[in-house]
Amino acid sequence: MTDAGTRLEYGHRVVIAGGGAGGLELATRLGDRFGRKGVLDVALIERSRTHVWKPKIHEIAAGSMDMSDHEVNYLAHSHWHGFHYCIGEMIGLDRERREVHMAPHLDSEGKEVTPKRSIGYDTLVIAIGSQSNDFGTPGVKEFAMKLENQADAKRFHESMVNACIRAHVQHTPLRPEQLKVVIIGAGATGVELAAELHRTTREVVAYGLDRVDPDKDIKVTVLEAADRVLPSLPPRLSAATEDLLKSLGVEALTGAKVARVLRDHVELADGRMIPSELVVWAAGVKAPDFLKNIAGLETNRINQLVVRSTLQTTRDDSIFAIGDCAACPWIGRDALVPPRAQAAHQQASHLYAQFQRQMAGKPLQDYQYRDFGSLVSLGEYSTVGNMMGGLIGGSLMIEGLFARMMYLLLYKMHELALHGAAKATLDTVARVITRRTEPHVKLH
Repeated sequence: MTDAGTRLEYGHRVVIAGGGAGGLELATRLGDRFGRKGVLDVALIERSRTHVWKPKIHEIAAGSMDMSDHEVNYLAHSHWHGFHYCIGEMIGLDRERREVHMAPHLDSEGKEVTPKRSIGYDTLVIAIGSQSNDFGTPGVKEFAMKLENQADAKRFHESMVNACIRAHVQHTPLRPEQLKVVIIGAGATGVELAAELHRTTREVVAYGLDRVDPDKDIKVTVLEAADRVLPSLPPRLSAATEDLLKSLGVEALTGAKVARVLRDHVELADGRMIPSELVVWAAGVKAPDFLKNIAGLETNRINQLVVRSTLQTTRDDSIFAIGDCAACPWIGRDALVPPRAQAAHQQASHLYAQFQRQMAGKPLQDYQYRDFGSLVSLGEYSTVGNMMGGLIGGSLMIEGLFARMMYLLLYKMHELALHGAAKATLDTVARVITRRTEPHVKLH
């Protein structure tokens, strides 16, 4: 997929590195259309065994969503949809030989599952997403948790449940920092996690942990360096969200720059000490460090691959980048496409259409981002956001049930892209039925 207007040869090797929303959707659609027939040889590189839509990670961490009900098994999904699943992690690239280098994959006991190896490609799509950017803040790596994947979310949830059980059985008074959760960053992830934790921690202790008083003992604090929570949303929605958090007993401290994280507290730049037993770092994003100038490709200061409007990297027409790891120009604005799930979904759909054009010998088209706004779920309490762009031709702030329905619709669009209407509908019905017979919070 190099020169515009060049027809792809039969068996053209397409390698997609990264099985997040964009990468998995693209692999699924290409496999269904071309992989089954052998027209394209489609391979997906991903180190995880299962996929969960990343905007759902905070729900797993809080325990309001059972991961097993929503995860997609890569091995089964690839078999059903005509592409190859290559378990492993991309760590390097040889552009001259057109090979992706993969690290050896180890199991939980440190035993090698797959060796260090390389996979050849004709067209490479890099879709490895982003990770948290701690800006070198002291103590973050040692004492803070991040929510970058399912494993991180599961680890936090287990730590939270264990903290509640520990407090219930101990005979000594609670330590000052005990059952205190500090979330650093009041963007969507931080605010969503805080709201979910207010409910789920109370549901956890309601299952017999009666020596813990959630109103007295459990405290959630959100720290934000900017002057308001949700700084990317309009001020009115930030104010409404802050009022809701306050009504839930969540303390939101704005203008609070973190100086360092220690074992039992977070120290702010102004000298304040915030007691904490669990700390979550949810501030800042960057692409993985190994992408920085990888194989001579152009990257920016946060390691994103710089791409043209066709989604091709600036120095290699056979390599594309989509999703959070791509610095993609926003046509019509002096800005980059924001790192959102809707952008990854749109880019996957656009790139799928470009493969169809290439199969017909037609040139590539530019990608035009359509901004449908931002939505932030505050659990069962509310959803806030702004709808804009292609939906209404302007900007409209929305809250409550309608916003909640729009938020759910985004997830359903992802499920439809992966599974089709029939399976997505059946899975939804099954979750509704199961939810009526099981606890509404995960207890382990």
